[in-house]
Amino acid sequence: MGKGYYISKHMATAAMVLAAIALVTIIALSVVYNREKSRNAAKFTNSTTSPVPPTPKTSNEPWDKYRLPDTLTPQYYNVTLWPRLVMNANGTYIFTGNSGVMFTCVKTTDLILIHSNKLNLTLFKGHHAKLTGVSGVTAPAIKTTWFQTETQYLVIQLEGKLKPGKSYWLYTELRGELADDLKGFYRSEYMEDGEKKIIAISQMQATYARKAFPCFDEPGMKAVFHITLIHDLGTTALSNSQEIKTENVQIDGTAVTRTIFEPTKRMSTYLVAFLVSDFTYISAADDKGVLVRIWARRKAIEDGQGDYALRITQPILEFFEKYYNTSYPLSKSDQIALPDFESGAMENWGLVTYRETALLYDPKTSANGNKQRIATVVSHELAHMWFGNLVTVKWWNDLWLNEGFASYVEYLGADHAEPTWNIKDQIILYDLQRAFSVDSLTSSHPLSRKEEEVNTPSEISEMFSTISYSKGAAVLKMLSEFLTEPVFAKGLSNYLNQFAFGSSVYSDLWDHLQKAVDQTPGLKLPYSVHEIMNRWILQMGFPVVTIDTRTGNVSQKHFLLEKDAVVDRKSEFNYEWFVPIKWMKRDQVQDQLWLLQKSAIHKPMKVSKSEWVLANLHVSGYFRVNYDLGNWERLLSQLESNHQVIPVVNRAQILDDAFNLARASIINITLALRTTKYLTHEREYIPWEAALRNLNYFFQLFGRSEVYGALQAYLKKQVKPLFEHFGTISSNWTTVPSGHTDQFTQIIALSLACSTGVEGCRELTKSWFKRWMQNHHVNVIHPNLRSTVYCDAIAAGGAEEWNFGWQMFQKATVAAEAVKLRSALACTKVPWLLNRYLQYTMNPEKIRKQDAASTIGYINSNIIGQPLAWDFFRANYFYFFKVYGTGSFTFSRLIGDITSRFSTPFELSQLKQFKKDNAEIGFGSGTQALQQAIEKTTAKIKWLAENKEPVLQWFTSESE
Repeated sequence: MGKGYYISKHMATAAMVLAAIALVTIIALSVVYNREKSRNAAKFTNSTTSPVPPTPKTSNEPWDKYRLPDTLTPQYYNVTLWPRLVMNANGTYIFTGNSGVMFTCVKTTDLILIHSNKLNLTLFKGHHAKLTGVSGVTAPAIKTTWFQTETQYLVIQLEGKLKPGKSYWLYTELRGELADDLKGFYRSEYMEDGEKKIIAISQMQATYARKAFPCFDEPGMKAVFHITLIHDLGTTALSNSQEIKTENVQIDGTAVTRTIFEPTKRMSTYLVAFLVSDFTYISAADDKGVLVRIWARRKAIEDGQGDYALRITQPILEFFEKYYNTSYPLSKSDQIALPDFESGAMENWGLVTYRETALLYDPKTSANGNKQRIATVVSHELAHMWFGNLVTVKWWNDLWLNEGFASYVEYLGADHAEPTWNIKDQIILYDLQRAFSVDSLTSSHPLSRKEEEVNTPSEISEMFSTISYSKGAAVLKMLSEFLTEPVFAKGLSNYLNQFAFGSSVYSDLWDHLQKAVDQTPGLKLPYSVHEIMNRWILQMGFPVVTIDTRTGNVSQKHFLLEKDAVVDRKSEFNYEWFVPIKWMKRDQVQDQLWLLQKSAIHKPMKVSKSEWVLANLHVSGYFRVNYDLGNWERLLSQLESNHQVIPVVNRAQILDDAFNLARASIINITLALRTTKYLTHEREYIPWEAALRNLNYFFQLFGRSEVYGALQAYLKKQVKPLFEHFGTISSNWTTVPSGHTDQFTQIIALSLACSTGVEGCRELTKSWFKRWMQNHHVNVIHPNLRSTVYCDAIAAGGAEEWNFGWQMFQKATVAAEAVKLRSALACTKVPWLLNRYLQYTMNPEKIRKQDAASTIGYINSNIIGQPLAWDFFRANYFYFFKVYGTGSFTFSRLIGDITSRFSTPFELSQLKQFKKDNAEIGFGSGTQALQQAIEKTTAKIKWLAENKEPVLQWFTSESE
């Protein structure tokens, strides 16, 4: 699955756009939203009665456990579904159909458990299913059936026993709601040419296949799927495999189309996908006959918005075929852009689904960052066609293996498609440093958790986290670095070939990588792949490696953001790691060394006072680095005199490590601040982005204090040369640079210059926006700069500017443009506009459900909007929990956004009270995010007490 959040190229912040002003206290309107998602079950059943489940004698009954017993294994499914794209007399959209599954009995049992969630099944003589034997086998009669709501099972008790080695057929008839909840089999609505269109689409990961049809809904329970879709005349049906027959038929007096698809490959339920729409497509076929199609709304395809995705799909597929040394397993690759989709994208085998912003690119209105996002997301999802789909983890506790791997190799695939972008370095910003921020908390967790820790749907959803995606990517990158990429790829290929169409655990991958190591002459590791890597995936966190260049001593310690924090989670490795360290001495690269214990003397790292040491060269390892003060001083001197001697990604590393070491009270905060002084000479994107992310932390902490003014003045001085540089090379901002990342740096220059008051900046943005308001048919603002310009102009304006932005948002036909406007609308300084905007997030006619959480996050990033967003979220918590509480990233990200500015004892007490007040409702997939918010706020309070005064003094002295 796609990460759900991606590169925010235009700055660390809407907060930077807003000057510090007195906060306005507004009590958010209490809005009670009490819609029952499943509606009245009587609408969807042929019987008004249902067997009452027996009261469990103990909590140890099989149906009270979340994991399926090991008694049955599915072989294949026959699923026929008929979605109705017109509302019925009850005001509801429904789907009907039937489903059958052939399963084999592994162990003698008189009980069938099969997942079924929020689905109403037809009753057959008082039972929800029919059971027959296969190949002459006699099936026992069904004794009783019922739904076990908590564990989401259809429970079938039998009169007799199922026999090991024998196969049986379980048949059900379906009638359920085609809801708009973005889960299972759901509907999406959009407007085109003034007409409302309805499509039916699926999203099964992680536990939503059971909403569409009864199934053994665990990733290791693979089977073959025979899919048939019945749909309205004039619509098109798609599924995982190629259609083999399409015919127009009469069913119950209604003329419809029936599309039958080829049997799928053996695959997991969470990868099943189907779609009914009037979308159209563009296509191409590769040399091997694999059909590639890009599907979207007709107008989007006609406008050429799918062309870029089509152009890069084939090269990326070809790259992964070579990288994995395994042919693409299917005959076609459909990719479809959806108006409503909760995640960024989903890797359904053969039918990959995306948000429109992750697949559609319009050269006239999409920014360079939008293009990069499409390349990386497409690469991520196509990587899954092998790693995740062909070979799947047995259980969700190892989700990191799927998502971490795809998050790593997405950079390799995108680099192959766009070799001039040098995109591989950006993993440092968008995965490694992102993972560090979460993994430095005591509330973090290991990459691979124990199976018993991951049971409920909410616990499974929590696994779709920054740890699984970004730490997984960073750790696998480190593994690839010390094995070398060819050895890493060889081990992967052997692993994929052995477990093709099956499932595995992480140790299976270690086995094959170790075999590749053993077969490579000259490659020596200090320990086995198992012994090295288990320390990185079976315990949470990461080390800070400290190098004393006076003695050559190298040591490690578990890095925690709060210096006095206590880690409750025990580790068999006592939070020690086997650390591969690549390093350089002045401008000379040295031999890699391994730190294999708490501390060791490495004599080459003892250097003279004229030399400096830089460790974690090219940021190849997943650890932070600290030095003795003398070495820090020499590195700072090198940055000031000639920063280009130090590799670009290591300049970003120095900034990020220093700030976080200071936040953890390991080094002095003024030392960290001094790493930013050289930025007046820096023109590269990655160091600037790393710096702004850390300085954004200061905006959050000091946005309401006297430190803010001095901070603004200092940053104005630092960014002015960058602003003038881009003014010169862009002919006074009339063009954009040709370099890919230079375009991102230009955005930083404009955004930061305007927010800090650099002369001439706001005059530019206001004039551009005013010209657009005067003639809204002609937008002269370059797509790269629109997010910054829109935000700055709306922040400087009032209701007129906001209303114009809202009108343009409603008219936007390109998703990327709509996102820019939706974000910018949150920049206004007018409290009542922000409060009204918050209300819009509960109205899907104004803000789509998929966009509500991020919109609240945008408002929260505005210093005036933050208290409004917090009050609004608390007042409507039940609604947001019901709609998003079991989502993958959405709910946890929302909680993280809402609490990101908290830094006072009062805010901490509010946070704890919020946790207490809503304990009965629960926090679902946001449980861990809430604990992290409490931990982060506690750490900020302690840090501020010690560092506010020296920070104020430093910024004051440096801004003069």
